[in-house]
Amino acid sequence: MMLDGIMKHLPEDVAMYILSRFPVKALLRFKFISKTWSTLIESSTFINIHLNRATTTNNEFLLFSRSYREETEGFKNALSILSCGNDDDLIHTISDLDLPYLTFTQRYLFNKLVGPCNGLIVLTDFEIIVLFNPATKIYMLIPPSPFVCPKGFHRSFRGGVGFGFDSIVKDYKLVAISEVFKDSEWGTDEKEQKVEVYDMRIDSWRDLNHVDQQLPTVYYYPCFERLYNGAFHWYAINDRFDHVILSFDISTEIFHSIKMPATDKSSGGKKYALIVLNESLTLICYPNPDCEMDPSKDSMDIWIMEEYGVYESWTKKYIIKPLPIESPLAIWRDYLLLLQSKSGLLVSYDLSSNEVKEFDLHGYPKSLRVLVYQESLISIPKRRCEHGTKFKIC
Repeated sequence: MMLDGIMKHLPEDVAMYILSRFPVKALLRFKFISKTWSTLIESSTFINIHLNRATTTNNEFLLFSRSYREETEGFKNALSILSCGNDDDLIHTISDLDLPYLTFTQRYLFNKLVGPCNGLIVLTDFEIIVLFNPATKIYMLIPPSPFVCPKGFHRSFRGGVGFGFDSIVKDYKLVAISEVFKDSEWGTDEKEQKVEVYDMRIDSWRDLNHVDQQLPTVYYYPCFERLYNGAFHWYAINDRFDHVILSFDISTEIFHSIKMPATDKSSGGKKYALIVLNESLTLICYPNPDCEMDPSKDSMDIWIMEEYGVYESWTKKYIIKPLPIESPLAIWRDYLLLLQSKSGLLVSYDLSSNEVKEFDLHGYPKSLRVLVYQESLISIPKRRCEHGTKFKIC
């Protein structure tokens, strides 16, 4: 209580500066010290100061998601928060979180992580969408789209879900790209693209009717969807069969296509991942894990886009000898490339020393997902509908 008395006599801006240096876990405890502290910590001014405070890579955490099989219950998913110890070891900061609502099928044995944006992430099983703050453990179920497929049609998202913050209207948005197919005995011979945006502030989905161009077809890779420079990015193929990065500006709601660099031919084809390295959009081209690798031809190539949106600025930065991996997952601290092995083990590759390291962290093969994030106090708004409550994982 003595500390509370001292803080009361400090100017509010000084008190905010002092408290902003603390991690979220400590601030959540401080809220119970006094009503004064609780009011200050919950204020939008303080939350923004804490969000925009000067940070280093020591303030970064890893969200680690993986699936595992239980004999009686089938597949389940666990989400862990990891921090870095000595010698780049990864340690659990928060024990495994089991989010409700999300399901698994034989086809989708993982939860998709989208984000982060200001400490918030989105998780989805391609049907259910959950907004989540891992630091506060508060989450909200996003209402389903009101769109209903006409009889004789079905809908596919192909992984086209994005999330970001509109800096103009100060609102968080979700964007969902789907294709509506006409069923026929010969397959899906007719399709129509549909783009919907969910505005967090008004708790409502709406059609994006001004999209009059034929968008490239979006495909899902484990480490490609990326929020960068105010836009969300997906891997896509256009009608000329070019591999492109499809971007969606969260504020203007305009789509653009960024042509990917011409990649070297390999024995079994390439797959792709998109990361941010040295504050630049970066493309990883890696051998198809389903094909046998030829060490004389195959390599993992890392391309940096030195000027955003300019095709001519693509520069090949690294050429890495082929590794027996399933896919890249994330880049941490601009030198540690995190990957998943074909057996479902978390592995790192040091871009500076070429050292490969295995961690005692694993899941069902192909189910690993990793996001690098910085925690925040950003609140999740209450729903206005009949389900209008936020939930907390205890």
